[in-house]
Amino acid sequence: MSDPPLRLQLSWEDPATGELRTPVLSLPIALGRDFAHMPAQVDGQRVSRMVLDSGQVSRFHALLRQEGGDVVVDDQRSSNGTFVNGDRQASAVLSEGDRLLIGPYTLTLTWSIEGQTGPSESESSTNSTILFPEASAPTSGASFPPPLFQQPHVSLRDLMDTGLPIREFDYVALGAGLGSFVWVDLLRLGGVSAQQILAIGMEAVPYARYQRLCLNSQIPPHERLRSNSDSCPDNIWGWPSYALREAWDDLGRGKLAPALRYLWQVFAEPTLAETYTPRSGRVFASIDREAARIGWNHCFDYGRIRSIRQTTDGRYAIAYSRSTADRRDHAFVVARYLHLATGYPAIQFLPDLQAYRAATHDFKTVVNAYEDHDHVYQHLETFGGTVMIRGRGIVASRVVQRIYEARQTNPQIYLLHLMRSPKPSGHRFRTAQRQVKNHYELQPFNWPKACWSGDLRVMLEQASPSERQRLLADWGGTTTADRHDWQQIVQEGLRQGWYKIEFGEVERVEPSTGQGTLTHIRDRDFKGTRQLQADFIIDATGLDAQVSANPLLDDLVTCYGLPLNPLGRLAVSQDFELPDLRSGQGRVYAAGAMTLGGPYAAVDSFLGLQYAALRSVDSLAAAKAPGLHRLSGGRSLLQWMKWVMNVAP
Repeated sequence: MSDPPLRLQLSWEDPATGELRTPVLSLPIALGRDFAHMPAQVDGQRVSRMVLDSGQVSRFHALLRQEGGDVVVDDQRSSNGTFVNGDRQASAVLSEGDRLLIGPYTLTLTWSIEGQTGPSESESSTNSTILFPEASAPTSGASFPPPLFQQPHVSLRDLMDTGLPIREFDYVALGAGLGSFVWVDLLRLGGVSAQQILAIGMEAVPYARYQRLCLNSQIPPHERLRSNSDSCPDNIWGWPSYALREAWDDLGRGKLAPALRYLWQVFAEPTLAETYTPRSGRVFASIDREAARIGWNHCFDYGRIRSIRQTTDGRYAIAYSRSTADRRDHAFVVARYLHLATGYPAIQFLPDLQAYRAATHDFKTVVNAYEDHDHVYQHLETFGGTVMIRGRGIVASRVVQRIYEARQTNPQIYLLHLMRSPKPSGHRFRTAQRQVKNHYELQPFNWPKACWSGDLRVMLEQASPSERQRLLADWGGTTTADRHDWQQIVQEGLRQGWYKIEFGEVERVEPSTGQGTLTHIRDRDFKGTRQLQADFIIDATGLDAQVSANPLLDDLVTCYGLPLNPLGRLAVSQDFELPDLRSGQGRVYAAGAMTLGGPYAAVDSFLGLQYAALRSVDSLAAAKAPGLHRLSGGRSLLQWMKWVMNVAP
C-alpha cells in the first residue's frame, strides 16, 4: 500500500516586512526566484511553486518531494546552496521542525496527511493585530459618512444638502503625526500660509503616538532612540545635527570628552564607532520649537478621518468625525491636494499570544512591547521572576537592557529569549554581509545606510516593482545595532546564566498551573515537544503596516481599485503620489510604512518621511500649486537663517 500524500506548512518571516508567512502546500514543492523557471510537473505530479524573491535565491533553487513516508529536499545546483539546520546539503531527508536556509529566507517545516485536519493557511498566514484607536472604527455616528459616500464621486451640492459644516483648503494632511508635520513644515518653508493648510488627526502634538510607543517600549526622555536619526524632523537641512547640538550643549557645561565623542561617532560610524542617536526628549523638544515657529496649532484640527472621495469638480472630500465623549460632531473638508501619513494602524501580535489572551482575558501576563507594560518591571523588581521575550530587533534589545536594569534592584530575575530559529549568518548582498552575534543580526537600522541617500537608493528608484521586492528582501531583515554596552549585557547574561536563548516553533501558550505561562514548543534537537515556563511574555515582534489593517486605506483601495505593490502596500510613483487617485488637478500623496515597496526603502524613518515630503512638495511646486515656491538655493538659505533665529517662515 502506498504512503498517504503529505501537505507541508512552510513558515518564515518575510525579509522585507517581518510579517509571518505560513502557506500550506501539497508536495512536491518547487522553491525558487522565478515562477516560470520552476517545473509545473515532476514525474507526472503537479508541482506547487513557491516564489522566494531574492537575488540570493536561484531561479529554481530546491525541490521538496515525498519519498515513501519521508520528505526530501533536493538542491537544484543553486548558486548559494540549500542549508538544512545550518549545514549545506545537496539532498537530505527532513524531519518536522527542520529549518531550510535559502538565501535570506529561513523556512520551518511541519506537515500533515492530505485530507486530515492540519495547519490552515487562512488561520495562521499572518500575525494577529491590535488596532490603534486612531485606526479603529468609531462606535458613535453609525450613519456617518452619509450614503452619498458610497459612490466614488460626490458633488458639493450633495455635501451642502447634508447640513453639516464644510470647509475648503488648498492642502490637507491626513494623520497629523510626524509624516504630516514634515510635509506641513516643507509647505510653510515653500511659502504656503498656515491658513491654506489643514492637518486632521486625533492628537494635537505631532509626535504624540511616537512618544507613547517610545515610552511603552522603555525609551524614556533620557534614553537614546534606537531607530534612524540621520535627519532631524524639526530641520530639513539636518544641520546642525542632533549630535552637534548635543556636543555644543555639553561644551557649554564644560564636558569636553562626551562632546568630542558625539562628533567622533558621527564622523567615524559605523566602521570605527557606534552609531549616534539622540535622546528622545531632545527630539521632542526640538519638534515643539519648530511646531510653534510654523504655526502648527493653527493648522491642526481634531478629528477621526472616516472616508475620502473625489469630488465632481476635481478635488477631494474628506468626511471626518469630531465627536468626543461629550458631543457628537461631524464635518467635511474639501481640498485640492492631500497627503496621507496615517502611520502604523496596528500593533503586530503573534497568533499564539493573541489566542492566549482571547482565551484567558489575561492582558497582564502576556503583553506587547508597544503596549504600556510597566507593571511587568515593577512586579519583577519586587518579587523577581522569569520573563520570555519573543522577537530579536531593536525593541527586543531595549527590553533586554531594561531587564538588566531591573536586576540591579532584584537579581532574582531571569530572561528567556525564544527565537523561531538560529541565525547562523546575516543577510548578504553582493560582497557585503551583515555580522551576527548570539543569533542577532547586527546593523544600526533595518536598512543599509546606502538606502537612505547612497547608491542603493538610486538602484531602488530605477528598479521595476518586482525587482524592488527582490532588493528589499536582500537588504531587509530584523536587525539590532551593534552597541558595545548592549552586547556587553548579553555576554554577561549568558555567562552568569540569567539570560538564555531558546529555539523552537510555538504550538500553543497556556496558563501555568502555578502562575504565569507555559509555552509548548516543537524542538528540533529533541524531535518532540517541551514546555518553557515564564511569569511574563513580552512580544517584541513589531508593528503592522498592512493596508487592510487600516479601515481608511482599505476603503480607498476598494472604492477606487487602487493597485498594491508586490509587498501589499500602496503603489506610489517616484514622487510618492497615488496616480490612480488624480482628480482633475487634484493630487494625493502618501508617506510612511504604507509605501514600503516603492522607490524608497527606509520609509518609516525620520529621513524617509522627509524624503517623501521633499519629493511630493517638489512635485506640487512643479505643478504650480497655489502659494508654493521651490526651495531654491537662495530661498533655502534664507529659510535656514529664519530657522536658526526661530522666526516664522
